[in-house]
Amino acid sequence: MKDLIIVESPAKAKTIKNFLGSKFEVIASKGHIRDLPKSRFGIKIDGGVFIPDYKVDKDHKEIVEKITSLAKKAKTTYIATDEDREGEAIGFHITQAIGKDAQSFPRIVFHEITKTAIENALKSPRNIDMDKVNAQQARRLLDRIVGFKLSELISSKINRGLSAGRVQSAALKIIVDREREIKAFVPVDYYTIDAVFAGGIQAELSSYEGKKIKKQGITDENLANAMLKALQNRPYMVGEILKKPKKSPTPPPFMTSTLQQSASSVLGYSPSRTMGIAQRLYEGVETNNGTMGIITYMRTDSLHIAKEAQESAREKIRNDFGEKYLPAKPKNYATKNKGAQEAHEAIRPTNIAFTPQMAKSYLKPDEHKLYTLIYHRFLASQMEDAVFESQSIMFVCDKGEFKANGRRLVFDGYYKILGDNDKDKLLPDLSPNTPIKLENIQNNKHTTEPPARYSEASLIKMLESLGIGRPSTYAPTISLLQNREYIVVEKKQILPQESAFKVIEMLEAHFNEIVDSAFSASMEDKLDGIAQNKEDWQKVLRDFYEPFMEKISDGKLHIASQKVIIPTGEACPQCGKELVIRNGRYGEFVACSGYPKCKYVKPQEAQASDEESLEACEKCGKPMVKKRGRNGEFIACSGYPECKNTKSLKNNPANKSQALSEVKCPECGGEILLRRSRRGSFYGCGNYPKCNFISNHEPINEKCPECGYMMSDRTYRGKHIHECIKCKHRVEV
Repeated sequence: MKDLIIVESPAKAKTIKNFLGSKFEVIASKGHIRDLPKSRFGIKIDGGVFIPDYKVDKDHKEIVEKITSLAKKAKTTYIATDEDREGEAIGFHITQAIGKDAQSFPRIVFHEITKTAIENALKSPRNIDMDKVNAQQARRLLDRIVGFKLSELISSKINRGLSAGRVQSAALKIIVDREREIKAFVPVDYYTIDAVFAGGIQAELSSYEGKKIKKQGITDENLANAMLKALQNRPYMVGEILKKPKKSPTPPPFMTSTLQQSASSVLGYSPSRTMGIAQRLYEGVETNNGTMGIITYMRTDSLHIAKEAQESAREKIRNDFGEKYLPAKPKNYATKNKGAQEAHEAIRPTNIAFTPQMAKSYLKPDEHKLYTLIYHRFLASQMEDAVFESQSIMFVCDKGEFKANGRRLVFDGYYKILGDNDKDKLLPDLSPNTPIKLENIQNNKHTTEPPARYSEASLIKMLESLGIGRPSTYAPTISLLQNREYIVVEKKQILPQESAFKVIEMLEAHFNEIVDSAFSASMEDKLDGIAQNKEDWQKVLRDFYEPFMEKISDGKLHIASQKVIIPTGEACPQCGKELVIRNGRYGEFVACSGYPKCKYVKPQEAQASDEESLEACEKCGKPMVKKRGRNGEFIACSGYPECKNTKSLKNNPANKSQALSEVKCPECGGEILLRRSRRGSFYGCGNYPKCNFISNHEPINEKCPECGYMMSDRTYRGKHIHECIKCKHRVEV
């Protein structure tokens, strides 16, 4: 009998199987096996207890059956999902889906996918940590409560298709607030007085008549001109000369947020692209020695480094660069995030001997660039600091004092690997109290600049500093805001769209805690508390749910609709209030302005004689009329809503949809049709409404390397890509 190891991804399974050989069977769950249902709330609340209605989706039914069969035959079944809360929850859901007790399977964890790490993990299994599972369940249920209930309200009050979320909306408010700052910014002119002394030494006026020049410069043009005139044609002397040593400390190794920031600024990669590449480096790369993971786990907020890795790095530094680049003791770093999981490690190469030069022949270009970034950053983190000499020289006259600044690199330290982008600015050797010639002097006008828009990197840095979300949420949050069309990214700048302002204004007025960064951070602290067995997950949910739902109920009644409403001048036959024209899912319709108290909808009348069908309704005898719905034109009884009889117009050419010849629905195997709606074209299953498969982009016969679902073909930021319809993983073509 073989032992069974269950992991999340096929790539990870392949790598581990390569290490362990025939004694083990390794199978991948392909991500989350169970989740809340997509089309409904999926949470039952019974006596203050929240009961999630988890379902195994269609994509995972076959894999659940296979895992169940293998687990019955196996001598021992190990859960080996990632060591974070989400991985713990995936392991828990695997046991539940195959009908086993969560504690009946040993749980193994590792930070890197190497033979040594796997063998060591098998020697020290533990139980599934239910505190971590409950923390993840609480997060999932909180996100469902906010996402389902609040999105429904926003759609009804602003526009269909809009959404809100606990982390998503807090991040969106940060973006909107920055745009408000930019729009409200009033530029101010200011002046600096700059001089050039003998030898081309550039200096700036630092004080005038004994008073220091403020940081914002001189704001009065007349005063600047008067000062300039007074400083001209005067004798100048070399004043005080200062030289100070200054250290540039080594940067810590990467964690998730800093990796995403550096990859964005240095390589131009989006956070989602960075994480997709890092996932492949972690799960396994084909080398001459077989498949192996070449970096440690990439979703981490820890800066801890294993002692063995530190010693390997120190040995390489000693051999490659010499003793002077090696600190007396290994360097350790502490994360500022109090909730960081120190059992995890920072992101580092698993084998320091596998250099970027060696890796180049095994990796794709984008993989090699990211691996090089990770490798060099880790090695640099264990080197000596760089040392500079900062220089300043004062040039004085009886009216004022100018200051020139320079610097000199004394010892390059970790710059030996990372490089120094700032060139030395050396000042000449001068002696105090010696005359010096003023060659040029002028006042220069400047204008204050508005704050810069966020880039993806700077937004992640802000989210991290405010404690909003966790490492695994940064990239998906930004991708979601883009997919919802709340933001666009142009030239690395994040621009909020009009819908973003509308949603944030409504949330600020009625659900301020949802977009308040302090609230979001405090909720993350509570989730950390659940994971540490300091908080009860059901109580955390109750404390949030009850006041939140009171606001939802109040909002349904009192939040004014922002949808376009046109008065008709007609009175409602049921309550007497005015009838208005509204925009609905299938176009314009006439209804009572007293909604939701009065739900009267005026029957749609034929606009012209050719809109009337020649047949009469077989149920009530009234004429049938032609209408348009989500699936094209159909005929319906003109007596609606009293009579709701309808018929399709299958033979109408306008209703015909173009089928994709070779691509079949991933849900049911049916034909995929190119359909058209009021909002544009989309792809849907021909078996609708039995099957709800839908895609905004053309599906292709290619499976996602991350989750195994169907990919689509599209253009994104001017590049041809394949994108997973489910998890949105992108691959450049």
